[in-house]
Amino acid sequence: MKECKKSNNELENELFKSVYDKTPDYIKNMDLVKIEDKGEISFLLKKEHLKPYDEKSNPEGLNLEEWFAGYEKEAKVSTAGIRGPQNILYPQDTRFPINLIGIILATLAKALVATEKYPNKKIVKVAGCEVRYNSSMFLDAIARVQAAKGIQTLVPQQRKTIPIWLASFLAFKLDLLGGEYITSSHGISVKNATKDLNSQGSQYLPEESMEFVDKIREIFDYVNKNGSYEIKLSATDNPLINEEVMKSINDGVDLYVEYLKSGVAKDINLDRIKSFNSKIIIENVGGSAYRTLSRVLAKLGIDDKFVWFNTEEDPFFHSIGKYDTTPKGEKAFYDYSVDATVLAKKSDGTKYFPVIETMHYDKKLAQYPIGTAVLITDPDHDRLTITQTESIDRIETLQQLGIDYIKLDDKKILTVFTANQAFLMLFDFWAKQLKKENLWNNHPRFMIKTTASALSWDEWAANNNVKVVNVPVGFKEIANIMKKVELKLKNNPNEEVVIDDVFGNSINLGVNPRLLFGGEESGGMIMGCEDLIESLHGRKAIAMREKSATEAIIVASALISELSENNKLLSQYLYEVFEDNKIIGRFDTRVDIAYYNESEPDIEKLKQSKVAGEAMRTKNDMFYLSLAIAKKANKISLDDIKKILNDKFNNDGLNFDNLKSVKFVGDGTYLEFADKYIEIRPSGTDAKTKAYGGGMNKSDIEKFATILGNYSGDRTQLHCSLISENDYETCKTKAMDDYLAFVEKDANNEPFVIPEYNF
Repeated sequence: MKECKKSNNELENELFKSVYDKTPDYIKNMDLVKIEDKGEISFLLKKEHLKPYDEKSNPEGLNLEEWFAGYEKEAKVSTAGIRGPQNILYPQDTRFPINLIGIILATLAKALVATEKYPNKKIVKVAGCEVRYNSSMFLDAIARVQAAKGIQTLVPQQRKTIPIWLASFLAFKLDLLGGEYITSSHGISVKNATKDLNSQGSQYLPEESMEFVDKIREIFDYVNKNGSYEIKLSATDNPLINEEVMKSINDGVDLYVEYLKSGVAKDINLDRIKSFNSKIIIENVGGSAYRTLSRVLAKLGIDDKFVWFNTEEDPFFHSIGKYDTTPKGEKAFYDYSVDATVLAKKSDGTKYFPVIETMHYDKKLAQYPIGTAVLITDPDHDRLTITQTESIDRIETLQQLGIDYIKLDDKKILTVFTANQAFLMLFDFWAKQLKKENLWNNHPRFMIKTTASALSWDEWAANNNVKVVNVPVGFKEIANIMKKVELKLKNNPNEEVVIDDVFGNSINLGVNPRLLFGGEESGGMIMGCEDLIESLHGRKAIAMREKSATEAIIVASALISELSENNKLLSQYLYEVFEDNKIIGRFDTRVDIAYYNESEPDIEKLKQSKVAGEAMRTKNDMFYLSLAIAKKANKISLDDIKKILNDKFNNDGLNFDNLKSVKFVGDGTYLEFADKYIEIRPSGTDAKTKAYGGGMNKSDIEKFATILGNYSGDRTQLHCSLISENDYETCKTKAMDDYLAFVEKDANNEPFVIPEYNF
């Protein structure tokens, strides 16, 4: 039996020890998949593996049927890949949602679906990962399973890291059948996930995931009937695992730089950055963005303008977001994730940024001048948080603007912009660039945003004659709208493009429109291009399918450089954007309600806590969702909803008299008021509730979001009298039907045609 893994980091050792101590011996001794063997390997998936472990009656039990039930459930609703915790020391531990055997099964199922759809064709996919525990092992397994099924997999040399957006870009640009990417974005260190990329480079929609989920079920049915099923993995040096293509194209960096130069990295922006007389700091959480982004910046000739924090790759993320006590003050390892925008409250009620606090900027930024920008990116390099140092005497102004900050010392603070604030500045700046180049009027402009994103974005768009398409949370939803627009452009290039949004509105984008911006409040964005992006074999797109912190960094750096010439801060620019565009809804908030400790190393306790938490999450969701679904069916009126909500929440100081509508928006319930919006959304991947708000008064939206998000969901007497038991119990099924109808309306279902590859 192996000894517990050791690290030079005391807190990481605490994590290792807790995982080691909580892992039973039968898991520690398990070696079903001999993944360390570099030659061809195989193993028999047995009926015993599908059933629970029992020391006497079923010592080979892996309980894969229970694993599969959870996997299938998540595949139906997941917003960002099928993710979950893993046993970081023993990756074959099938008690965890993410494990080596499960990844092999899912990869095999996807390979079988692909080979059945494209018989006798050369199938090529890309695979990549970031820096999380076991990611390179999972990448190796994926490539070997695919090779064993005759599928060629393009991988970086030595299975090194690349960002999610680069894998997505290559899937589209090289006309591949798709790709596999291993990440859990900005989630906690023990989490991991597989993000399945389709031939467009966008993440699978639920119906795409269900194709391979059904194939796993077929395999299990075969095993139950015949007793076993052989699964083969190729040797690691199988020629179908192709490192040479990625080497020849510099991992795709050269192609991506060419793409950037047609968009955000035009000379007008690059020249501005090159003239910048100071430095911009890139906080490289996890270290894995550095390998690719440093090459991109060098190719663009602007790498000397940046200073890097954390260039070493580290699956513990340099202890960022990690604590040895829980929010309740209990002594235990606790991980707040690496989402820099997470807000928490101290025991005295004051708000603070627990993730940024572990970045130690009070020391790291001590020698940098006021006005220094710090751009924080996550391990898979798709999200960006923008911060900037300012004088402490700016606090009152920042509070009036709704900008949060951290005190660094007696003279200096660090402003922390929400993505809603940051991206408003970025697309405003980008629009001004297009106007300076006399390009703005060449096409009608539109943007795609998630419903949970800022009201200020919609207000800005209305003031600038930019149409807005609102979608559910998740970048795959943004990509789905892109593909709908592209189909209409292809089939009827001279006609107006009309797209339905998730609110049920038909949005006329005009003739031959161009995407200005696509983004979400969680920190992911993409910019469109003037000329349609073309793949090597002629497919066309209005924008790439995955959010990219690189695009955000280039636009942000150009803006920071221009402001520096005029001795302006980002917060001052935000105020100007508000004023110039007559924006009223200037404030936004997000409240994250976690119902359990995701870092709990005891998997049985974790499972029980998650199940209990999911029940609480669902109960909260159904209280509001049932109102939206009943209203849509004309079974209750808006006045009825006001009565229900006032009856329950008036005593908490909330008033719903100016409520204008309540709608299901694909994955949450959206309450539109005369002066704000509140959206209550159950996490699609965990036992969490997310409550969003935007409007005219920050304390007001924070109060609404906090109270509504934390509500138990218990049905009141008035709720029961106006919403029947049947309507309540069936509201989630009806909501899913509505969501799928939205996804399928005008869907771009053109079949992918495998081209003749020259590699």
